[in-house]
Amino acid sequence: MDGGVFILVLILAMGLALASGFPVAYALPGSAVLSIGLAALCGHLFAGSVDAYFVNGGPSQWLASGVTNFRGVYWAVQRDTLIAIPLFVFMGIMLEKSKVAEDLLVTMAQLFGPIPGGLGIAVVFVGALLAATTGIVGATVVAMGLISLPVMLRSNYSTPLATGTICASGTLGQIIPPSIVLIILADQLSSATDHASTLRLQEFKHATGLFSMPSAFDLSSTSAGDMFLGALVPGLILVGLYIVYIVIVAVIRPRSAPPVKFEGRIDLAFLMRVVLALVPPLTLIFTVLGSIIMGVATVNQAGAIGAIGALIMAGYRLRDGEKRAYYPAILAIVSVVAIFTVLGFYTINVKSAHTTSQWTGVALAGVAVVGLLVAIVWSLVRVHRIGNTLRTVMIDTAKTSSLVFIILMGAAMLTAAFRSFGGEEIVKDFLSNLPGGFVAKFVVVMSVIFVLGFFLDFIEIAVVVVPIVSPILLADPTANVTAVWLGVMIGVNMQTSFLTPPFGFALFYLRGVAPPSVKTIQIYAGVVPFILLQLAGLTIVGVWPSLVNYLPDRVFLTSETAPPPKNPRLQYCLEDYLFRQYAENGDDLRKAIAAAKALDISYLPQELRSDLSGAFEAAGNTFDRVAKVKQATAALEAFTPRYRPVHREARRIQGRIRDVQDQIKDADDEIRDLGRSSGNREAEIAAVRQRIADLKAEVARLQKTIPPQWNEMNKDFKALDLGEKRTRLQYRRTVDNAYQTVATTLKLVEDAGKLAAIGDRLAALPDAVASEPPKQAAEKIREAERLFTDIQGSSRLRSKFSAARRDLTRSDPDKDKATKALAAALDSYRAEVAWRQRAAKELKPGLARYEEQIRDTIGLRSQPRLNGEQADDIASCLSVPRDISLYF
Repeated sequence: MDGGVFILVLILAMGLALASGFPVAYALPGSAVLSIGLAALCGHLFAGSVDAYFVNGGPSQWLASGVTNFRGVYWAVQRDTLIAIPLFVFMGIMLEKSKVAEDLLVTMAQLFGPIPGGLGIAVVFVGALLAATTGIVGATVVAMGLISLPVMLRSNYSTPLATGTICASGTLGQIIPPSIVLIILADQLSSATDHASTLRLQEFKHATGLFSMPSAFDLSSTSAGDMFLGALVPGLILVGLYIVYIVIVAVIRPRSAPPVKFEGRIDLAFLMRVVLALVPPLTLIFTVLGSIIMGVATVNQAGAIGAIGALIMAGYRLRDGEKRAYYPAILAIVSVVAIFTVLGFYTINVKSAHTTSQWTGVALAGVAVVGLLVAIVWSLVRVHRIGNTLRTVMIDTAKTSSLVFIILMGAAMLTAAFRSFGGEEIVKDFLSNLPGGFVAKFVVVMSVIFVLGFFLDFIEIAVVVVPIVSPILLADPTANVTAVWLGVMIGVNMQTSFLTPPFGFALFYLRGVAPPSVKTIQIYAGVVPFILLQLAGLTIVGVWPSLVNYLPDRVFLTSETAPPPKNPRLQYCLEDYLFRQYAENGDDLRKAIAAAKALDISYLPQELRSDLSGAFEAAGNTFDRVAKVKQATAALEAFTPRYRPVHREARRIQGRIRDVQDQIKDADDEIRDLGRSSGNREAEIAAVRQRIADLKAEVARLQKTIPPQWNEMNKDFKALDLGEKRTRLQYRRTVDNAYQTVATTLKLVEDAGKLAAIGDRLAALPDAVASEPPKQAAEKIREAERLFTDIQGSSRLRSKFSAARRDLTRSDPDKDKATKALAAALDSYRAEVAWRQRAAKELKPGLARYEEQIRDTIGLRSQPRLNGEQADDIASCLSVPRDISLYF
């Protein structure tokens, strides 16, 4: 008996519990507790140790892991993203209960109906909008089923097409942000990324023997905001695929999706209904998602914005038709506009407010905030009084949120039990031994998730399967995929779980509200094309990962927390961008460098003159450095195709050797344990020793299968790689030196006025030394030293004045020596002012022009951040994963 038996017990217990209808929130932890308890009991009865059948630790470690997970879900600051779940749930349920979603659906159906397939297009369009506002699949499908399905059937729409369109459009809330499933995936992938980083570091150590890995090879975690940004384009792709399919059906089979004539009048009143139905939800969508995309708000803050927006919309919708229905909404809009207007004219900071103008800004902002609070409370009272809507929404939000959090806890217990029995190692070994590398692993995992979607809910898949398989996929350096891309791929895949029979929840939701004339088999037939469209969307996103990665990378590179261009993770893409710039603008740069070399710098101090000449020379050498980098890169790329298959085969065999050596180590531990136990265990020890001998023979056999050219080719690759790294390092040092000296010189020259302005204060110091006591004179010199603080490049001058001060603060003050030191310091000061003022007139215009010409090319690495154009290019490069497996 081993851990594998109890993995089967764990899986069977969970499967039986779920199949019998036992609540998921209790089935997951119950299965874990049952399997852990049974393994401990069997270990105590048959092996004399409760830990005997655990691969990683034992019951105590499993319990400690559970406590850690509990703390991580509910108290860890790093996982506060989960707070957004009840906020977005509240927003969705509030919009659904207040009939805002219903208004949107009816109006869009009237607007699009007259064109062929227009009613179906309207359903898809509204499904996308509701996905971006409610995100509640059940509410969306039921609402569209009650409102649109009868209209589509009366309009002679094909029953399978009508039901399939409604079900598929209702599931868009799982992938179009803000989405609960994306928040859960972000939370699960955050932990999985840390685990994958550890696995990748271990692999790097095995391959290179080094204990630290370059940061460029490490994995970046993900957040709910990143997931929202990454899922936006794939969600729109699905919307586009659905609409294209409906249009094609309407063209090929006009009777299946005929146009629906609008019986009313398209007049000003109709247009007003369209505006009132469409503009508020769109405004809410753009406010929630836009605040995240622009970095104005975190996901939690955006969730709060969405919840308040839904509350205000519900406040006027529930009083629809009444004269004062829109008063709270109007007050809220006016207050928000006033807040932004005040922020545009005043800097609001209560702690630092001192002047009348500052207090005026604070007062105006306070009035606007009070107005907004009144509008919110007003809407809250309305929603509470009308139909007891608020209580219903709060109860439904509490139920849904509690279910999610309890399932998260149960899944954490289940995952910990699975790992305790060595399940993760079994999965890792299985996936690693698949022929085809990462693609094979990924296809198998996606296929398993797709099949599980026939039977399990998306939350169950997200919290049970994702923590097990995602670290293995993320750690693979051959694909080097991002956590955002993997999460979005899993999210799109799990979206099919709502449509796949027999347990597709969207099918049951629609079946519950569909008329008896609609057969269940028609609903099943209707969703099949949309399942295929979702798989097509999954394929599109898989083939072009930049569709997911670009937007998060672009937003990150232009955010307040954006890394500087010198960040190691950006260098490959940054240099790719710069080398193209050199090729396109090389002639202009060479002319600028030649003009800079012609500047008169003869009057500058010797050291600065030497540094500036060296900077101009380094700028001229940039193109030679680039050519050497390209040459070294070309040599490495030419060698790589021959080396890669040898590398992969050798590393695969070495990995198997490590596995066998681990088995030998375990067998040695087993012999030691047998030797300590009571009774005659000689036969068992002899059997284990024989197994060790067989394993050592297997190691010897595997070592002989390593390709004979491996060592030589590995040595050649390392030499070529080292050569390329050196040429890139030389290039970086060259451009840094070429720009930084120029930028520093400009700052020196620009501060000439500041330096000259303190001359009168400094000129009075000799008189103070001569006429005042040493202590007082020293204090005046100290005050003068502080004048140099904000002046660039004045530290040497300051130190000379400090030397004079020290002569006065000794135990036996020497005024004569201090006077001489002060005179020397003043001479140096006058000389410094002279050359700086001359440089400000003669050198500064040409040097500033040169700095501007090289700033975005040679000097880009030294800038604090990227501009928009540069961020676009580099984000496009970063969005395509790069194979780094040859360094492992």
